[in-house]
Amino acid sequence: MSFTDKTLLITGASDGIGRATALECARAGATVIIHGRTVPKLEKLYDEIVEAGYPQPAIYPLDFEKISPKDCDTLKETIASEFGKLDGLYNNAGWLGASSPIQQYDVELWHRVIQINLNATFMLTQACLPLLNHDDNSSILFTIDDKSSAYWGAYGVSKAGVTSFMHILADELENTRINVTGLNPGKVKTVLRTRAYPAEDTSGLKQPQDVAKAAALLLSDDGREINGEKSYGRIFQLDELL
Repeated sequence: MSFTDKTLLITGASDGIGRATALECARAGATVIIHGRTVPKLEKLYDEIVEAGYPQPAIYPLDFEKISPKDCDTLKETIASEFGKLDGLYNNAGWLGASSPIQQYDVELWHRVIQINLNATFMLTQACLPLLNHDDNSSILFTIDDKSSAYWGAYGVSKAGVTSFMHILADELENTRINVTGLNPGKVKTVLRTRAYPAEDTSGLKQPQDVAKAAALLLSDDGREINGEKSYGRIFQLDELL
């Protein structure tokens, strides 16, 4: 697997899965554009990539809670100016919000979670499509989660929306060079999971680095076919790729 001369945009790269994937892809030769809300964390990741001798990354801080179509157009213009095109987009950023019964769920919090997890993903993906649709292969990968039981509230609804969005996009882009896939990591030791399950025994959980290997595969040209079958439009469980 090689990402030589490839440029990838990875959202939610400040921590966890996004951070680990940025390192994994950079190690394989990618120029990674690392997105997040917390600049010091992005700068620390930037330094780690540079010190390892990998291709120089780019930092693009953006608050998904406040993101607008104009912000996404600016991002698109910046990437076009600096890199000319985009070879991969990993829609990984997400926020838990709160675990709460629907009857008591705070309406303002509901809007914030939907904005960060679903609306921002739509706006960013829409803006990046012209950069991804070129003569070479490119990829869009989504972090998928299935939480449709009690108390998952806006998080569960937003992630269901992301799954539908991924399927719709895959159907629309079937005749392009853009490979659209999803990855459901399952139980992974991340900050988000710790907040959702604060008393959980984490000893048996997968690590972000495990997910990063699978995510990098799906973002690569090698990931266009898995076990002899086209990966296009499919959602993979982590264990299928390890």
